[in-house]
Amino acid sequence: MKKMNYSLLLAFGIWTLSSCGASNKSENTSSDSVNATADTSVNTEAAAGAIGTIEFAEPAFDFGQIKEGAEVTHTFTLKNTGNAPLIISEVRASCGCTQPEFSKSPVLPGKTSDIKVTFKSEGQVGKQQKIITIHSNASNGLTTVQLKGEVLAAK
Repeated sequence: MKKMNYSLLLAFGIWTLSSCGASNKSENTSSDSVNATADTSVNTEAAAGAIGTIEFAEPAFDFGQIKEGAEVTHTFTLKNTGNAPLIISEVRASCGCTQPEFSKSPVLPGKTSDIKVTFKSEGQVGKQQKIITIHSNASNGLTTVQLKGEVLAAK
């Protein structure tokens, strides 16, 4: 009987210790969750307050009429009107006949950067509208500019 009581007492002691540990762990976990949530919201608020913004003075350029085979080069100037550095990650044209060039250096608030676009008109007879898409970390992270005009057939 004494052996049985001792076994029950031992089992109760182990159960009490293990459940206390579990209780502390859940309290710590929920406390950590609250702290993590608070940290995340602080970081999100800080990030939301500091963000770059792309603004183009000229979002479209009309090159008029050119003869087939001619190249048109135009430079689009963007300005970072936000309050954090702007990083352009990719600039892509809607057609292989149009090649954009851009700097990967961060554009500081209030500063400008250029995107040089070259359109090769060989085989592109008729009205043209080439869309250039700019991917960045700006509030307006996906921005477009366009190059348009007409290519006349070579005689």
